Amino acid sequence: MKKITLQGIQYDEKSSFLKGPALAPPKIRSFYKSPSVNYFAENGLEILPEIFDDKGDFEISTYFDIEKFTFENIKDKKYLLTLGGDHSITYPVIKAFSKVHGAIDLIHIDAHADLYDTFEGDKYSHACPFARIMEEKLVNRLMQIGIRTLSKHQREQGEKYGVETIEMAQIHKSTSLELRNPVYISLDMDALDPAYAPGVSHHEPGGLSTREVLTIIQAIDVPILGADIVEYNPTRDINNMTGMVCAKLFKEIASKMIENNP
Repeated sequence: MKKITLQGIQYDEKSSFLKGPALAPPKIRSFYKSPSVNYFAENGLEILPEIFDDKGDFEISTYFDIEKFTFENIKDKKYLLTLGGDHSITYPVIKAFSKVHGAIDLIHIDAHADLYDTFEGDKYSHACPFARIMEEKLVNRLMQIGIRTLSKHQREQGEKYGVETIEMAQIHKSTSLELRNPVYISLDMDALDPAYAPGVSHHEPGGLSTREVLTIIQAIDVPILGADIVEYNPTRDINNMTGMVCAKLFKEIASKMIENNP
């Protein structure tokens, strides 16, 4: 396959509760390269730094610049891995991504649906990206996994846009999605239970284990063209536990991209 484009987006201005995710990209990079682990993924592939066309970490001054530089980074149809950043980055990243790859299917793993039409007066809040994505028809299909905070408004939004939601109470369905088209994965670290990932801004108990997230990723049997890992907040981490989980998931997503995109 072609090299995977890697970019970091150091941005958390759309966070509604705590700042901190802007610090995450260089942290995740350092944990991925930590001498405490090796580069091998569970499928046997060695995910060396040379696999990536690394564009570096971007400090953002204007929100919509995210779309511009993402498009420049992938306009020759490269595969994409993005390190965030709060979840607001997914909307402009997907806008750029859809210009290159067209409308694909989106797997969103999260405690929150992020489907608010507007939140605290901001249509681009990290609580809104999937409403923007769906209203602009940037993807064909949105599957949300691990959700456990649905408000009445967000349930209505989900019905309006035809979102397929697997709440935590039905998590056993998450490995049988009947996928047919290439996918993009958006992984919010608060999808995991705080016991596994305490370094997030919004602790939401009752979530996924690290192994359950890995099982979801490893069950994907169609091409993975892109992914993002968002909402890791290093200021709330304990002994770098969450950072190492991010690095593990980063490595496993990359290995699955390679495995499914020969």
